[in-house]
Amino acid sequence: MNLSEITNGLNDKQHQSVALDDTQNALILAGAGSGKTRVLTHRIAYLVTQKNIHTDSILAVTFTNKAAREMRERLATLLRRPIQSMWVGTFHGLAHRLLRTHYEKAGLTSGFQILDAQDQMRIIKRLMKENNIDESKFPVRKVQWFINQQKDEGIRAQDVDPGYNFFVKKSLEVFVLYEAHCRANDLIDFAELLVRSYELLKNNVELLEHYQTRFSHILVDEFQDTNTVQYKWIQQLFTGNNKVFCVGDDDQSIYGWRGAKIENITKLETDFEPILTIRLEQNYRSTGNILSASNALIANNSNRMGKSLWTDSGNGDLIDVYEARTETDEADYVVRAIQKNIKDGDKASDNAILYRSNAQSRVFEEALIKYNIPYVIYGGLRFFERAEIKDALCYLRMIESSADNVAFERVVNFPTRGIGNATLEKVREFARNEHTNLFQAARQVASTLPTRAANALTGFIQLIEHMTDDSKHLELSEKVAYLLKESGLIMHYGNDKTDKAGSKKENLEELISAAKQYNHEEDSEMNEVVGFISLASLDSSGDANTPATDNVQLMTIHSAKGLEFPNVFLGGLEEDLFPSRQSKDEPHLMDEERRLCYVGMTRAMKKLTLSFAIKRFLHGQSLYAYPSRFLDEIPSEYTNKVKAKFGATQANYNDDDIYNQDIEPQANGQLAVGVGVKHGKFGFGTVLNFEGEGDSARIQIKFKQAGTKWLIASYANLEFV
Repeated sequence: MNLSEITNGLNDKQHQSVALDDTQNALILAGAGSGKTRVLTHRIAYLVTQKNIHTDSILAVTFTNKAAREMRERLATLLRRPIQSMWVGTFHGLAHRLLRTHYEKAGLTSGFQILDAQDQMRIIKRLMKENNIDESKFPVRKVQWFINQQKDEGIRAQDVDPGYNFFVKKSLEVFVLYEAHCRANDLIDFAELLVRSYELLKNNVELLEHYQTRFSHILVDEFQDTNTVQYKWIQQLFTGNNKVFCVGDDDQSIYGWRGAKIENITKLETDFEPILTIRLEQNYRSTGNILSASNALIANNSNRMGKSLWTDSGNGDLIDVYEARTETDEADYVVRAIQKNIKDGDKASDNAILYRSNAQSRVFEEALIKYNIPYVIYGGLRFFERAEIKDALCYLRMIESSADNVAFERVVNFPTRGIGNATLEKVREFARNEHTNLFQAARQVASTLPTRAANALTGFIQLIEHMTDDSKHLELSEKVAYLLKESGLIMHYGNDKTDKAGSKKENLEELISAAKQYNHEEDSEMNEVVGFISLASLDSSGDANTPATDNVQLMTIHSAKGLEFPNVFLGGLEEDLFPSRQSKDEPHLMDEERRLCYVGMTRAMKKLTLSFAIKRFLHGQSLYAYPSRFLDEIPSEYTNKVKAKFGATQANYNDDDIYNQDIEPQANGQLAVGVGVKHGKFGFGTVLNFEGEGDSARIQIKFKQAGTKWLIASYANLEFV
């Protein structure tokens, strides 16, 4: 493959990035829709084919399983050969590979198990109960978040100083118990994968030097999303003799709430010097008006690294900004607009409704149902997170290792076989006292139980033993099919009357297909069953299922990152909702909210609609709102203002005419829409609307200098002019 084949179709900045000398460190500031994945994969192809860098010498890290799969597929196509052994994957996936390869040095056994978030929470909950820690005062989810937050910073329990904070002190007690439990049971949670792999290299100098020498080129995608321990993980592999190639966008850093540090991308220039910064600013996704509006919005953030997106595909439509009376009106307007798009030839899936908070989805769903438009909420349960799949995998885990306590707890009485809580508590107590696993404890305890309980427990023990023996020599997919039948799962879910569509049974059958398609070569450090189980666990930590059918797609803006749609409807642009109330007094949080709005806007390819409601029923109460400051930060030359017809509770329009209506004058005593007023602070304005009576009456006024505001009539002291 020659250079022209690799760089064919790249623009000048992309070409410069891909064809950098292999002795150069680089930061590629890649704006939304600027082709960063293409640059990253073509850079690897360039190194392999033009600089003769062996694929085993390249470490390529990304954040989601979807992105990792795409990168692998593109590289295999570019290089025209399989790349199974190449170190390409997510931070969690690569950390897992390190730990499987060097499990003894990491203080693990070869059969260590990965805990997903649900299993982690279940263990924390049980430890709190066993140690009389009150859940009502110390919610399990908050304690879980505290533990994971420390790990994201690379901090162990013994390094936390609780000071005088009682919640931290009590959470720290649970942290200590939890770490001891995980070490005793050979368990690794998602955050632990990264901490343990970092400590593995940090505490084994020869091993660290081996990988520092091996990986001559380290490429990292979405660098703005790295947390502290991920940054340290990359930093310790870097020596100055090997080279880093980091791709990211500080304007799309929206995960501060889960540990991402925007400052990591700015630290690159000092921690990995000398480093060349290249900006990818040509956008291949959105129209000119969408990009200009987005550029103007994000320019209000300080301390940016700076770039301005542009396109040569024309300005396109103006951005519609819809002022709704209520959230119902907002949803009705959006769904009728989608209905018109579909009538004009768009697919339902060409339309996405984005929102800041999950609670906003309800009214959009109701409107979509009303107009009989199919929809799906993106970000639902992933395949490997589904209860029936986890049940099956826990049986697979039990026949791989009967010492797996987490799997034992899940399937010991499922499908129901008459093993009650009293029996299980005796098994747990024996295991604790004798420092053994639950399966071995069950063997010992069974003979001490009353006949019925003893028979039930013995039946489970014998089931696991005979499934283990009978499936030893089966292929992976055959093994999965066998245990589904023998465990009774396929029969249980097949007879489940609550699952009218039979989807749970179908999902179990799909698991057999997944086992058949599993490529063990990519996980050759472990046996096939462990590899498949690990793949399932790691997959549940990544991206949500992508709907394959033709539906309107609803999702939070956080879930939309990395996606694109021809038509985007971004709702709820109101103060205290978007930006959120929590961000108001914290400049860094407000900056992240603005970046989130920027990400939402730049998902749109050809048409963007922004909307807000003057009155919204949310979280059980009716709230009056001011339009989001973000709307004021978008120059009017890029927008088309659309209002609901005055006095209506819903927008009024024909299918072919979503229009911009002038307000019709309405009178109420001395007030009238269109009347001029003067306010002591805001100056001169015009009455747009009013509602309520007596002390609670409110007036909407558009002031010449201060913009549109709702005021309480009894306090406004208005002078009519």
